Amino acid sequence: MYYRKEYLKRAHREIDTIFRVLFPEHGMAVREEQILLCHEMLDNLLGRNIALCDAGVGIGKTYAYLVACVLMRKYSLLADGYSPYEQRPVVISTSSIALQKAILTEYIPFLSRILQENGTIQAPIKAVIRKGKEHFVCDERLAQRIVAIKDKNKNALQKEALLSLKEHYDMDEVSGLSGFDRRMVSVPKFCSRECPKKGSCRYQQYLEHSRDDEMFIQICNHNYLLADGYHRLQDYRPLLKDYRALIVDEAHKLPDAAKQMFGKSLCYDDIREICFYLGKEYQGPEIRKLSGTIRMVLDVIGENHRTRYGLKEEFYMTEECAMYLYEGIQTMNKIIEKLEKKIPKWIRNKLEETRSVLECFFHQDKKYVLHLKQDQEHRIILCASSRRIPQYLDQMLWSRGMGAILTSGTLKTGQGFSHIRKMTGLQKVQRVHEYVADSPFEYQRNCLLYLPKDLKKCRRGSQEETEMIADHIHSLICSTYGHTLVLFTSYHLMGNVYQMLRDEIPFPMIEVWRHSPEEITRFKQTDNAVLFAAGSCWEGVDFPGDMVSSLIIVKLPFAVPDPISEAQKKEYDCLKDYIQAVVVPDMQKKLRQGFGRALRTETDTCVVTILDERAGEDGRYHEEVMCALPKCKMAEDIKDVQRFIRNRKGVEYYL
Repeated sequence: MYYRKEYLKRAHREIDTIFRVLFPEHGMAVREEQILLCHEMLDNLLGRNIALCDAGVGIGKTYAYLVACVLMRKYSLLADGYSPYEQRPVVISTSSIALQKAILTEYIPFLSRILQENGTIQAPIKAVIRKGKEHFVCDERLAQRIVAIKDKNKNALQKEALLSLKEHYDMDEVSGLSGFDRRMVSVPKFCSRECPKKGSCRYQQYLEHSRDDEMFIQICNHNYLLADGYHRLQDYRPLLKDYRALIVDEAHKLPDAAKQMFGKSLCYDDIREICFYLGKEYQGPEIRKLSGTIRMVLDVIGENHRTRYGLKEEFYMTEECAMYLYEGIQTMNKIIEKLEKKIPKWIRNKLEETRSVLECFFHQDKKYVLHLKQDQEHRIILCASSRRIPQYLDQMLWSRGMGAILTSGTLKTGQGFSHIRKMTGLQKVQRVHEYVADSPFEYQRNCLLYLPKDLKKCRRGSQEETEMIADHIHSLICSTYGHTLVLFTSYHLMGNVYQMLRDEIPFPMIEVWRHSPEEITRFKQTDNAVLFAAGSCWEGVDFPGDMVSSLIIVKLPFAVPDPISEAQKKEYDCLKDYIQAVVVPDMQKKLRQGFGRALRTETDTCVVTILDERAGEDGRYHEEVMCALPKCKMAEDIKDVQRFIRNRKGVEYYL
């Protein structure tokens, strides 16, 4: 016990040396909150506890948990005599590809180099990104595809991308590859034992490399982490090498990943894909029967749920729906039984998944929230969302007893962590510690929160509301000389305001609709520009410097009611309890994400405006808004905004 305490003290002394001496020698600033965060993370990893770490913008949480992991391994090995358990790797799970690449190619090489130079570690830190088979090339299928297009008039760029896969086995490294080519050459779900390229398969070599005993860090996304957990729960072969500690970065997105994984869906494209691959393995009338029957099921359900106001999303059973669902299930049973020994296992699994969705809707399975969506062509998608996400997360991750760090800039909502604990299945877990690392940014000096006192309460969606919002945005853009990001919660309102202002603003205006990264790039490259955005631009987009000196949040980001939220509502005794427990924390989380677009570096300065009367001093959600955001200087008059910009910006800002 004495030796363990001494090793623990040495580990914590090394944290101080790394952050106070080594990092500053390489140009990095000393951040007290980052150091305290690393100490907290190390204690929890060594104690096999679970830490919920809310880390504000600019903390540097990535280096905090990487250093904690390195020292955990080093001192665990010293204290416990190199036991097999202590040599297991660490898994780092994130939600973004960009962060995964940065950890592998920037953070880890830098940390490894300076720790080796100092003698803190003796060997380099080895890491690998783990991804699903669909991201990698099957050499046999690639050879077949190249032969198939040899004499075809194929798009030149797509052909060049396809041929480049001879050198790159990870398809994410190749741009210009068509979606069809990706599907045709990706590693199949089940590889044939008689594959002629088995001995030289690059995918198998990648797997061998990732299982190397010296591979300390395995990096993956949340879906891959959960798929591995599901495999372990079902006693299937794990996807990840057995690990001793888990880091979940961008942890606020873990519940959404679990919803996606444990939900079920069925759409027209699913049927088309199944029939395509089924046709390659088997020729017979069953293919046409399958396609026609399932399409009819989807069409009938769509007809029964469409009204003159649009699609009724919550599924309800009608006599006609029940009849066609039953017929669909019977058809699937006959096809699966007849083709069981004639088709590959992975195609049979696809057929069984389709049948499972139909059965879920036919029996109105209470373990799921049954609802409908529409694709881009307004065709019906059957969706079944699991009600047991927290239980699944507990069974797959937390009940295994390992140390874990869940970190993000938006874990804490309101006064605490109760919402994220409930969403992630940690509500009843005893070994959970909570920690808040405040941002080092000087918000009181560099950020002005403007809540206009003259906002009028207008009917949602009215012309009066659009005009009022447009007037305020116009005044703000002129006061800050462009340099503005306007965040909307509604694409419809965004379009209306944009049309109203497009000829009134003396600065370049750019509108971002769904999936428009090129427009964001154009905004970054244009001086004094104004960006109208919604959706994904609320988080994960970086606008450092004077690029965004005015952030306008048009409406508080309350979620739009849907069948899933309606089902959640029934779990509470009254509407007020539901709003306080679910609706408000969700709004606070997204508001913090949006607010985070304002200041991205320690020297940034920005005005943040909320054009929602509910956020004002006398507004219904004023306290909740103030509780969610860091403390800033407050303003109620546009003149305060103009004064702030003049005092904080140099001459070059206006040029």
